Amino acid sequence: MYFLYFDPGLGAMIIQTIIAAVAGVVLFSKNLMHKIKVFLGIAKAHKDDVFDDIDVKDSDSENK
Repeated sequence: MYFLYFDPGLGAMIIQTIIAAVAGVVLFSKNLMHKIKVFLGIAKAHKDDVFDDIDVKDSDSENK
């Protein structure tokens, strides 16, 4: 018979891994569902998306 030893560090690492995996799935699925709803016309796209409004040309970054 084998007995496994879980010290507090290993237990904390396992709990942290589980929490991170759940949070990643929730955030990914939320973003994916929003994109599907926008595509189907159920929800409206956010107008305050900062990254969609940024217009950077490659030549601007190369000259500096």
